Amino acid sequence: MRRALLLENIDAVAADLLGSAGYEVQSLRGALDEADLVEALDGVAVLGIRSKTQVSASVLGRHPGLVAVGAFCIGTNQIDLGAASASGVAVFNAPYSNTRSVVELALAEIICLARRLIDRDRALHGGTWDKSAAGSHEIRGRTLGIVGYGNIGSQLSVLTEALGMRVLYYDLEDKLALGNAERCGSLDELLERAETVTLHVDGRGGNAGLFGADQFARMRPRSLFLNLSRGFVVDHEALRDHILSGHIAGAAVDVFPEEPREQGDPFTSVLRGLPNVILTPHVGGSTQEAQHDIGRFVAGKLVDYTHSGTTTLSVNLPPVALHGSSGARFALLHRNVPGVLARADALVGEHGLNVDGQVLATRGELGYAVTDVSGTLTPELLTSLRALPETVRLSTF
Repeated sequence: MRRALLLENIDAVAADLLGSAGYEVQSLRGALDEADLVEALDGVAVLGIRSKTQVSASVLGRHPGLVAVGAFCIGTNQIDLGAASASGVAVFNAPYSNTRSVVELALAEIICLARRLIDRDRALHGGTWDKSAAGSHEIRGRTLGIVGYGNIGSQLSVLTEALGMRVLYYDLEDKLALGNAERCGSLDELLERAETVTLHVDGRGGNAGLFGADQFARMRPRSLFLNLSRGFVVDHEALRDHILSGHIAGAAVDVFPEEPREQGDPFTSVLRGLPNVILTPHVGGSTQEAQHDIGRFVAGKLVDYTHSGTTTLSVNLPPVALHGSSGARFALLHRNVPGVLARADALVGEHGLNVDGQVLATRGELGYAVTDVSGTLTPELLTSLRALPETVRLSTF
């Protein structure tokens, strides 16, 4: 029986789906460091993680039996994708499942910051009745600047516009504006025009340090700032300075450069205790609905891949969509050079089999050919296919 290891408290629906597909599933609540992960992966075919566990080239290199990694979240920067591809390990994530949850948190925080509800709450819990309209504003008519107009940014754009906000956005790619949103030609233009700035960028290395002292200085006086994307994107010392100076009127931060690994671990940040600052423990996608949907989605992709060879929405392998199989099926992940498919088909014929159906896709340096044959895949044929110099991984179904 194949084994699956699920870390970081992944929703139980994932274990149920993998178990129903014939996997022996082990689930752990916390993340694992590299040494513990290397040990835990002995005999494991499928690994499920969230954002804390780092899957390095060293980890992948020590476990050739690992065939797939599921990131039960949006980001995949915690996985060495180049090493995964070179090892023939498929990686899947959940690019859409928690979009609504993150958008709703951002929307709630924009309203809370504009109304200074956190300060009012703290005062009342402290026994002080502070009923005042000072510093409290409606968001209707205000200008929101969205940095990163992907799945989350674009949906936030639609909802905030429906509440009466004017929406500006900036993205490195030329994204289609939704509703009446207006695209800015540069980040500086957005910062100079928006009254609330919210970050929804991805985890690519080029975004590290994107937002620092210069960017905060360019924002309008008494602006609001939100980051629900990646912790390493923002200089928190610079944010603290601009909040204390009054230049930034409030901030909401859900992600941090360094985050505790497990529930209940201590948390430190220079942003703690600041006025009109909302700090949340990376819970943008942490709703029961989102986590259930993520568990179902990613586990489903892992099952589809390991049972039929389907790579639809894999972040690192060529995309191939398959349904059903006639006879027997093998998938050849190989270096993307001319002639590989012809040599593989010749081997099939030499072993007395006929190709019933075949799908090929390429992605960068990799090619992925899935072949249905009539008859039985013999050990001799599989040995010959593995022996091809271009073969990265051969799988059978």
